Amino acid sequence: MQGTPGTTGYLASTLPVATLAAESVGALGTAVARVQSAVGPVSTDAETMTPTASMARIAASFMGDTVLRIDGEPVQAFADLSGFFPVSDGWVRTHANYPHHREALLGVVGLGGTGSAESIDVFGDRLRGMSGFELEELCAASGALAVQVRTEEQWSAHPAGVAARSGPVVTRGAADPAARVRIPSFAPHGADYPLAGIRVLDLTRVIAGPVATRALALLGADVLRVDSPRHPELPWQHLENGQGKRSALLDLDTAEGLDRVLGLLDSADVLVTGYRPGALDRFGLEHRTDLVHGRISAWGTEGPWSRRRGFDSLVQAASGISVLEGRDGRPGRLPAQALDQASGYLLAAGIVSELAARAEGSGTAAPVDVALARTAAWLTDLSGRDPEHRPAAPPPPECVVTHGSVTAARPVFDRYSDYAYPAHIWGSDDAGWLPR
Repeated sequence: MQGTPGTTGYLASTLPVATLAAESVGALGTAVARVQSAVGPVSTDAETMTPTASMARIAASFMGDTVLRIDGEPVQAFADLSGFFPVSDGWVRTHANYPHHREALLGVVGLGGTGSAESIDVFGDRLRGMSGFELEELCAASGALAVQVRTEEQWSAHPAGVAARSGPVVTRGAADPAARVRIPSFAPHGADYPLAGIRVLDLTRVIAGPVATRALALLGADVLRVDSPRHPELPWQHLENGQGKRSALLDLDTAEGLDRVLGLLDSADVLVTGYRPGALDRFGLEHRTDLVHGRISAWGTEGPWSRRRGFDSLVQAASGISVLEGRDGRPGRLPAQALDQASGYLLAAGIVSELAARAEGSGTAAPVDVALARTAAWLTDLSGRDPEHRPAAPPPPECVVTHGSVTAARPVFDRYSDYAYPAHIWGSDDAGWLPR
């Protein structure tokens, strides 16, 4: 990576977020060099090389929701019921950006539905009468989202925190020696597009998974994101993270929809999923060992919280990060949704490395896993804390690009001025592959 993390003020925070960002993007750059070497250059201009990323580009990518503009206006990244709230024994962090999560959270606190909370004050009053542990457990049992704000020490002693620290940041599951390993279908390419010909089925949502698949699209892969028509994505999130990808709608809970998805997988090279471990078992998608299967989760595949829902903001709160970034007794947050962003680039790096290994003949039929909580543990273990930091510097104007009404961050690697195309309208594409 170009530049020294932290010296420019980008991503300034108590924890060394700039280092986390640079190293996660650097991991992807290293993987790109490996796959170029494995597939082989098509000309002398396509020599194996690691793409570089300036800290300004990295910061813009990590602060994608902050730099995003729609009709010239910034977006509101969090809904009114998503935030820090005091409870009887401290603080909690809630997440209710999606309507079904909002409704579930209101139900947990006894407000009975989306129309029952007359104001944020009514909601806050209900929380003050509850303990953090009580709210956390009720939410986990009901599909709502809230966690206690913990210190580093409390999280390190918690069984879920212990599980989150185990293993490498990018892990591989147990390989099935009897499983068939599918050789990826690379197409002739230039140095900028080493993943040309690779087909990626994207079953992810929100930020971390879409960041990973957006990176694969940047590198030339045909990325098809499939969503359920019953759960629309937040419009701004799709506009930010959908560049270079196509977007289709299929309902896996119907026989027709599931058949279409299984048919797509028959000629895919990569499957990327972003649901809780086990959530896709009923569809037969969790153990597609023939494909390169990249999986991202909040809390990891092991431990007592492995099947709980989670988001970047909740992992920050549970892991002690919010306390470290807080001021005057109130919890705070990182200058970007850095756990999402770093985890996305790490997952892309793991997938690209596995594609390279399969091209080399050394790949294994094992999934590639990344968890936000494990990324959080990496961040808190890094040296270079700066409790007296200044506010994070905004990325310079040249790090964004505008198409019509949408202004968004440029790709993280300096060699790319833009993605192949802006995000398509959500759900507007055919659920099929492009010709190779």
